[in-house]
Amino acid sequence: MTEQLLTISLVQMDIAIGEPDSNYARLAGLLEQAVQTERKPDVIVLPEMWNTGYALDRIHELADREGARTKAFIGEFARRHAVNIVAGSIADKRGEAVRNTIYVFDREGREIADYSKIHLFRLMDEEKYLTEGDRVGRFELEGTGAGAMICYDIRFPELSRKLALDGAHIVFVPAEWPHPRLHHWRTLLQARAIENQMYVVACNRVGTSGATDFFGHSMVVNPWGEVLVEGDETEAILQATIDLSEVAAVRRKIPIFEDRRPKLYETI
Repeated sequence: MTEQLLTISLVQMDIAIGEPDSNYARLAGLLEQAVQTERKPDVIVLPEMWNTGYALDRIHELADREGARTKAFIGEFARRHAVNIVAGSIADKRGEAVRNTIYVFDREGREIADYSKIHLFRLMDEEKYLTEGDRVGRFELEGTGAGAMICYDIRFPELSRKLALDGAHIVFVPAEWPHPRLHHWRTLLQARAIENQMYVVACNRVGTSGATDFFGHSMVVNPWGEVLVEGDETEAILQATIDLSEVAAVRRKIPIFEDRRPKLYETI
């Protein structure tokens, strides 16, 4: 079996709520660190809403109009360092609607995909300030089927299964997932990897926003559900090298996709 190696770096960062300038500056330094590691990454992944944090009461004034600032900043960095970037998610304003949107850039700095969060988290009042996305985040990265989900999305197994059925072998999950739900975070990410026999790459923020503490624990999970790397609760750049050929190997070993009975699931 031919290996398909991909080195991934996760930028587990603190985020200043409502301070885009500070967050862009902080991220610029962390990105420089990420490309100076002993093994240069093929892909860099960022956390959720890194440009503004959850400053929802001011999100319409703080959001990046058409993602222009982010596209210029991340696209130029990706091109200069010849690295793919799954640019976490940002508050992105189009017309009068603000969405929680991931942008993906290839090694030439071209925007190759975007995905807006389709499940808005009522416990943080997202539905009052944000507009939900209306399509699934499936794309190609380095010739491999990939997908995107954002934070709360991982509680919906239908979404990750849809991505897997559409050919995703790796799914990226930017997040702002807080205490006290660390057990949920770890269990759901491993479950999504096991049940779909694919890699799950999740980048969570750290730090405190108001009364909410975010625990990090960004991780890369392989198709067996094994955690290849996991952060702690401090700002860090984490790295793992994965072998995408393992997806096909695991799916041959336990052929769950061949054994599915979708006609019996249609009423779900």
